[in-house]
Amino acid sequence: MSKLGRVLVAMSGGIDSSVAAVMLHEQGYEVVGMTMKTWDYASSGGSKKETGCCSLDSINDARNIAVQLGFPHYIIDIREEFGDFVINHFTDEYMAGRTPNPCVLCNTHIKWDALLRRADQLGCDFIATGHYANIREENGRYVISKGLDEHKDQSYALWGISQKSLARTIFPLGNLRKSEIRQMALDRGFTELVNKPESYEICFIPDNDYRGFLKRRIEGLEEQVAGGEFVLEDGTVVGTHEGYPFYTIGQRKGLGVALGYPVFVTRIEKEQNRVVLGNFEDLAKNAMTVGKLNMVKYDNLIDRPIPTITKVRYNDGGTEAIIEQEGDKMKVHFLHGVNAIAPGQAAVFYEGNDVVGGGWIETNYNLDYTLDVLPS
Repeated sequence: MSKLGRVLVAMSGGIDSSVAAVMLHEQGYEVVGMTMKTWDYASSGGSKKETGCCSLDSINDARNIAVQLGFPHYIIDIREEFGDFVINHFTDEYMAGRTPNPCVLCNTHIKWDALLRRADQLGCDFIATGHYANIREENGRYVISKGLDEHKDQSYALWGISQKSLARTIFPLGNLRKSEIRQMALDRGFTELVNKPESYEICFIPDNDYRGFLKRRIEGLEEQVAGGEFVLEDGTVVGTHEGYPFYTIGQRKGLGVALGYPVFVTRIEKEQNRVVLGNFEDLAKNAMTVGKLNMVKYDNLIDRPIPTITKVRYNDGGTEAIIEQEGDKMKVHFLHGVNAIAPGQAAVFYEGNDVVGGGWIETNYNLDYTLDVLPS
């Protein structure tokens, strides 16, 4: 038995999770590898070959690492719980006129819960993943902070993990750059890992065609929603569209509307099956409401507004904002307008490199105010 303890490592078969397992093994942890089968792409009727974390090749790649290093490896089938929760939510959100983020939801509600349950069954003290992020204990709380490699940082996708789960989580890659991870794999002879293409698409939509997925998922969807109106902010009808679920806020391409100037989707009105279009300036909003909060650095911020950098999507650089908690909601007031704030996406609040907390965007709007300088 290792003095450091036993750790269950989530292994997707990719370079990051594989090197995380190797590092923990070399540090002296008793490592157990686990690969989660979340989705069987053949059942979705897509056109692209199964790739990514759920493919047979990826499962075999993860197992081969474990065999070479001499630690056990298990495969768990969580397709049912994944499908019921993540895919149903994904479908429901688009049908509600919102833009979901299934990867954040999966991390928060499926992967961590599934890993911790299996960790308990296997007598593991900790779980570990190959995410680029850090965890520390401070003032009795477990705080997530950004990974050292700013181009790979994944803290945005981890805001929803509970304190109880974070207390048992290790992120071995948090203080390493991607280039160092690649070199570590090469030094240990894992050249196939280095040359393996990385997967960035949603695991259950490897062809990136979410519209096709929705059409296959909901019988008769096209007939139900076809023929809705494209309208301008003043209500002027400028065309018809294929159905509100097939559009997202901020979308410019594929609208099929020619007005002589660039237009973007600024709002989706599900009840009227209307898609509102506007110019680039119309996309900017300076306030939003965020619900279903999970607080990370602080237990709560009720009656304690603080300045933050707030991100409204994964690849967003973030914008200065005051956040003000009211009950189970967060009012967010940005220093200036932020483009394409999409209800259904995750908002994450940062204090320096630390994740203060996060939640799901419910509404966006404009307030008539000026925040020239944020209070310190």
